[in-house]
Amino acid sequence: MNTLVLLTLTGLGLAALYFLIASGLALIFGLMDVLNFAHGAFLTVSAYAAWRTADAIGGTAGLLAALGAGVLTGLLLAVVTELLLIRRLYGKPKEQILVTVGLSLTIPALVQSYAGADSRPFPVPDWLSGTVGVLGARVPANRFLLIGAALAVLIGVRLLLTRTRYGLIVRAGVEDRAMVSALGVDVMRAFTLVFALGGALAGLAGVLSGVYFGSVSPHRGTSLLIFGFVVVIIGGLHSITGVAWAALAAGLVQQYANYYVSGGFGDIAVVVLLALVILARPTPGRRGPAEWLRRRTATRRPALHPGGTA
Repeated sequence: MNTLVLLTLTGLGLAALYFLIASGLALIFGLMDVLNFAHGAFLTVSAYAAWRTADAIGGTAGLLAALGAGVLTGLLLAVVTELLLIRRLYGKPKEQILVTVGLSLTIPALVQSYAGADSRPFPVPDWLSGTVGVLGARVPANRFLLIGAALAVLIGVRLLLTRTRYGLIVRAGVEDRAMVSALGVDVMRAFTLVFALGGALAGLAGVLSGVYFGSVSPHRGTSLLIFGFVVVIIGGLHSITGVAWAALAAGLVQQYANYYVSGGFGDIAVVVLLALVILARPTPGRRGPAEWLRRRTATRRPALHPGGTA
């Protein structure tokens, strides 16, 4: 029982990290139709900015300052990228992919040349480096910080999409920018704000990845971005709630597989989960298992007359 509780809560912490990474990806693509491969690079730079800040200040104040520095770094990187590069490429998906992939390779290399290839320990307060007892299991305290942050981001993004005019403006602008601009709405400003929010979420994920792993390294953002894309594909590119459920599934599956099968098998299990979802998801011209079962059952069921009898 203790092992199951520990695996479940640590799996929820890993799921929270995956969601924090994937939420920015899903937000930018869902609202702006931009597949941002530089998201992991934003995460890496933000993590190093947070590490420098936390190392200089220390303690709880250092962690709070690191959170602010990381989020601000991700936001500024996203704004600069959108203004200088992405703004010229709206409606050109191939060029967007080439530019963001180039950034995803260049920025970590620059970080490595500046900070070195070795990982650096991320300083955290004493209360966050210990464990918390839950039903007899000793769970790392930082997992609860990640879970709380993920819940706050999920609620905040849902409110943004459903309760503010910016979500509507950006969605409409993606479909018909000329029409929205003719109504007097500054669509480009809204695009920049959404891209900035995605960068801020990447920055938050970068800081909390340092807390989760206890260190920062130049290429961690790239490796985590792979799981972020897996989660987004499983959950759906246009559904933040679906992304949250997908992150939950991926985190738990990976944690359980690593323990009950073998260490390192969790990564394979997540890929298998992705393949199963893709194969089971209905696509145009092909029936999914659920649709096939519904049709098969309907053909075998006797028709009912209006009176309710066969």
